[in-house]
Parts: sequence; C-alpha cells; structure tokens
Amino acid sequence: MTNESAHDARPDLRDDQASAGESRSPVTVIGLGLMGTALARAFLRNGHPTTVWNRSAGKADALVAEGAIRAATVAEAVCASSLVIVNVRDYDAVHEILDPLGDALSGRVLVNLTSGSSQHAREAAVWATERGADYLDGAIMMTPAGIGGPETVILYGGAQAVFDTHEPTLKVLGGAITYLGADAGIPSLYDVALLGIMWGALNSFLHALALVRTEGVDPTAFAPHATGFLADVGSTFFPGVAQQVEEGSYHADDASLETHLAPVDHLIHESAARGIDTELPTFTKALVERAIADGHATDSYARLIEHFGAAQQRPVA
Repeated sequence: MTNESAHDARPDLRDDQASAGESRSPVTVIGLGLMGTALARAFLRNGHPTTVWNRSAGKADALVAEGAIRAATVAEAVCASSLVIVNVRDYDAVHEILDPLGDALSGRVLVNLTSGSSQHAREAAVWATERGADYLDGAIMMTPAGIGGPETVILYGGAQAVFDTHEPTLKVLGGAITYLGADAGIPSLYDVALLGIMWGALNSFLHALALVRTEGVDPTAFAPHATGFLADVGSTFFPGVAQQVEEGSYHADDASLETHLAPVDHLIHESAARGIDTELPTFTKALVERAIADGHATDSYARLIEHFGAAQQRPVA
C-alpha cells in the first residue's frame, strides 16, 4: 500500500476508535523514546486516536499492539492530526525531522516537549509561526513512569488561546498542568532552574548518606528524616527567601549569615574527620564568608543571591 493510500485508509480507523467511547480528538506523537512512548500511551489510555512515528520504526510496535496507528513517514504522522506532540533528543533533532516538511505544519498545533534552553524554545516558536503552525513549548517535570498521573507537572508556554483550546487533551499527560504565559521560553527556563534544585538536593542527600553510613546507619532508615526535613525547608524557607529577593531586602528574621557559619564549620569538620569529601560544605562556607566580608554578617541567607548574579534589574518583558 502506498503512503498516500495508507493515509487515506487511516482516518476511518481513527474515527472508529474515537466513536468506541466518548469522541476524543486525534493526536500525533513524534519520537518514541521512553518519554515519547509514555506520552503516546497516556493518550491511548484516555481514548484519543493516536498516530505515532519514530525514526526507528520498531519502537512503535508495542504501541501499535495497544491500538496506536503507525505512520509510515513523518509527513503522514503530521497530516494525521491537528495536534502534533514532539518529544525527541534535542531541538536539533526537532529541526532535522520537521524542517524537510515545508508547509505541512500549516494550520496545525505543534506542542514541543523536547528538553532544551529558553533560546531554543523561542527560536522554535518563531520557526513554527513562519510555517503557519501554532506553537506551545513544554517542560515535563516527571519521569516516564509518572506520565498521566494527577500530580504530574508539565509546564507550558505559548499563546493563551492555543493552550486553552487544547488544555483538556494535554491534561491527560499530567494533572498538574501549568500555563506560564505567552513566552514559549519560560517553561525551559523553569525546567533547568528546577533541575538545578534537584541536583543540589541529590548531591547534598548523597553527602549526608555518606556521612551517616560511617556509623553504620541504614540509608533507608535515614531517608524518611531527609524527606521530611527537605519538605519543611521548602515550605518554611523558600517563600520567605523568594519574597526577600523580590524586595531586595535581607533582614534576618530567623538566622543571620554569621549564625549559619558555625554549623557549616561543624559539617566540614564532621565530614573531614570521617573521611567524607568536604567540597559541598566548603563551597557553602566560602559563600557565607564572602558575604560577611562584604559587610552583610547580620543579613539573612537570602543575601547570597548576589553571588549568583541575580541582583541585577529584572529584564523587561
């Protein structure tokens, strides 16, 4: 069967699938890695006729067995649905796959869930608009196993009207869907910023595990204490720190920088005495000492924002 005749035969199948339950809008998913497969599977579970395509065609086999429609070409995949979801390696791969299609995206909505920088996302938004497509950029803040969960966070940026129209369909991918505004680059900015928090927390957790294991403490016994403490740190300190940074006022309501210095020294000493690497706490101590040397000994910990270069004026939207 030719690609053209295959495409002609498939709308009826999609219509049959949609009428099997409530009518659901058809979607296309391009890119069937672990995350792309999870995205396609979530649409299938929720009754959406789902066309799939991957450069390695065999990756579609399991989804086809579950009811997905295999597109023979990426052009066929794009033409199968008005809503096209892309999740591939990076933005270069997005362009490698979609650039040759010319105006095939015209009149369609392209939702790009590929990881990248805010610059990549903004450039992709311009690129899509030039080809007549509406564009949303998104950041998935969850592993593939969590796709479709009620608490799964996916951040979106792009035209409000486009998001509002397709929100019910996109919501099947994650219940905690969040629209961040018209700037398509903001989800990617949030993504890398939040991942920075994750890596910082994981590094500190691993340092803590290394420390307590020197006394034979079971890491799984320590983990609940760390989980609860980290949750308390987030809920107790993050909002206040953010407010102080917003205002540029660093009054110490709980502990001053000079108060933080001694406990950091204790952590360095304890780590060194037990043969545990001291690089992380030593970095923290250096930040605190630098701020104290600059005359901020009685300020709050939020003052350290200046080290990271965020004390400048907020950019104009």
